[in-house]
Amino acid sequence: MADKIGVYFDESSLGGVLDIQRLCDGVQKKWSDCCPVVKVHPRLATDEGRAMIQADIDAGLINAVCVCGSSPRVDWDFYKFGREILVDRVNLRELCVLCYEDPSKEKVLSGTTPELLFKMANDYVNMGVVKLQKAAVPEDGGIDVVNRVLVIGGGWAGMSAALDVAAVGYDVTLVEKKDMLGGAAAGMYKTIPFAFPYDAAHATGVEKKIAQVQAAEKIDVLLESEIASIAGAPGNYEVTVKVGKEERVVAVGSVVIATGWVPQDTAFLKPLGYGTLKNVVTSREFEMMAKAGSVVRKSDGAKPAKVMFLLGFGDKLAPFEVKEEDARAAALAAAEVKEADDTPKTNFVKQDTYKHLSYSSELTSLTALKQANYVREFIPGGVAMVVYEHMMVPGMNELYYKAAQNDPSVMMTKGVIREVRDGGDGDIVVVLEDTLLGAKVEIEVDMLVLPTAMVPTTALDPILKLQYRQGPAMPDLELFSGYADSNYICFPYETRRTGIYAAGTVRQPMTMATAEVDASGAALKAIQCLESANRGMAVHPRSGDLSFPKFNLVRCTQCKRCTEECPFGALDEDEKGNPMPNTSRCRRCGTCMGACPERVIFFDNYNVDQIGSMIKQVEVPDDMEVGGPRMLILACENDAYPALDMAALRGKKWSPYVRIVPVRCLGSVNTIWIADAMSKGTDGCLLLGCKYGEDYQCHFVKGSDLCSRRMANIGETLGKLGIETERVQQMQVAIDEYDKVPGMIDEFVDAITKLGPNPFKGY
Repeated sequence: MADKIGVYFDESSLGGVLDIQRLCDGVQKKWSDCCPVVKVHPRLATDEGRAMIQADIDAGLINAVCVCGSSPRVDWDFYKFGREILVDRVNLRELCVLCYEDPSKEKVLSGTTPELLFKMANDYVNMGVVKLQKAAVPEDGGIDVVNRVLVIGGGWAGMSAALDVAAVGYDVTLVEKKDMLGGAAAGMYKTIPFAFPYDAAHATGVEKKIAQVQAAEKIDVLLESEIASIAGAPGNYEVTVKVGKEERVVAVGSVVIATGWVPQDTAFLKPLGYGTLKNVVTSREFEMMAKAGSVVRKSDGAKPAKVMFLLGFGDKLAPFEVKEEDARAAALAAAEVKEADDTPKTNFVKQDTYKHLSYSSELTSLTALKQANYVREFIPGGVAMVVYEHMMVPGMNELYYKAAQNDPSVMMTKGVIREVRDGGDGDIVVVLEDTLLGAKVEIEVDMLVLPTAMVPTTALDPILKLQYRQGPAMPDLELFSGYADSNYICFPYETRRTGIYAAGTVRQPMTMATAEVDASGAALKAIQCLESANRGMAVHPRSGDLSFPKFNLVRCTQCKRCTEECPFGALDEDEKGNPMPNTSRCRRCGTCMGACPERVIFFDNYNVDQIGSMIKQVEVPDDMEVGGPRMLILACENDAYPALDMAALRGKKWSPYVRIVPVRCLGSVNTIWIADAMSKGTDGCLLLGCKYGEDYQCHFVKGSDLCSRRMANIGETLGKLGIETERVQQMQVAIDEYDKVPGMIDEFVDAITKLGPNPFKGY
């Protein structure tokens, strides 16, 4: 624990508004036993200021540093004094001086400190000191890692990732299920343009990439192979690979999964004539024709003079229902899963894989534009018709769309499919509504091409075969039929299994150009994982964090809440049901700490006692009418806290009656903090965190959602105390909603003020 804390005030951050000397006197009086050094510097974030702190450390005067000034998000890399010195930042600028709004609306004069503002600052300084008092230097959790990356999937993305990893000097084991590399790209005739002028399709270049992989000394390619099991944790995975009839054990440090996609079962396309009308084909089948060198009709082998590419039948397919039992049978067959099998197939054969997929992408549009040009190339005088409900061509692909638009052999029109029927002699009649002309039209064509829906391989098979208590697969986005789930906005490539990264079309539908970039991102993350695990650091999102959860198993009741609520599968269980931490799997969110009813889980520098002690440092007036109310805000450090910072920097103000305590994630909030706050007279508590639900933005995926579920427990606790449940609320905020945060706080303060004082006030 920190017992010699140096408290340093940055005069330049406080704008002459705070009485710094009075704050210093308060620290010296209250914390004389643990704060031997209290100093003020005119500009602390300078070499001179840093040297002053370093001199005190070198002299042995202090073993922890409390910097009182700007937000910890400013100059975050400046105040580092080695692994053994704890540092904490007290945000007196953004969360005190800049945001202060005097309830009397009187202008704050330069050189004066309103009493309410001083009380805010004093509370924050005291919280900063006790936070360090209750913290310890994290132990060294570094491990000896295996500097080899496993890449699963030998398609375009998998090969790109393998080459990128090998280029940095790491070994790679590339596992491919088929007997050749290339994946879906090997079956493509051309690809959507990669580079300027972005107006014409070109060869994929897959043969060249295959040759590069085969020639790379650092890459060990295993064909006709698949994963049998993956055990262990980041840095030290033990992977069993089935190579033909043999099994081979490979030690790896991290994993890139790039197993791509499979076509949606064509049972869904039956209402559009597929399977009954011979000349209705999928875009994948059309691509295979082009790759083979000839585009002809199945019915008679003739070249089709008029080819229609149909897009966007979407939710207009309501009248065309597929019998669920037929579709499910087809899906099970596609997944090669037998009903009599004991494997947990229901985890992987999702409804959305055999019914209408709930997502769409620009690939449908871009593929139709590409294949429309095939008609011109293979059929002189042929006409391609692209009928769309929505045309999606983001970014530079707009140039590709314009090139097709200017081609006299390509006709494009908006329209919604209403009927597909036999036109005789192999022809097809397509009935459209909502066309650009507004009329219902019937068009007779020689061939109809339907989009190929892409289903990620992870929707049908666990692929990874993880030996985790949480199951063999990585969690996926159920709304989007099996794509890997992590924080999609902030942390692409990452899955909810630390050390395992998704790349290419197993992560989302994408072009080959995008998949190549995606593979580079996943490869770099896999390398970062190795370089972090060997030093005991978190990989993401708290990159560089040296702490990890510890367990006082003497008091553990084996309730399993920590193992069940961990979003990342970081905890297993021993034979007695006690949690078994896997340090390198952990992302340091503290969700397990918030889940534990016995409070036996803690981090060296973040624990239940620490935050509880900080809350107790808030001075709560006995009389709400005289000293005003006091409200506590537990703010998620990932979205809410930055939003507060940005609001203050942009001149936004909010009530001086709130005290803000940053937490790693709302998932780490333990109900005892709220109970303690309310029992000491705090009038209200606001839990301010990331958005949750289908469009969640929580950096730890489930934190805000779990917190909302725990609100029922909090309400029960308040009920036992005889306190209104309305005094504790949870609100959602995105990082870019800084303009809304002050209003949310003031709305909460007004609501609590109307409730009146906490019944426990004064006890």
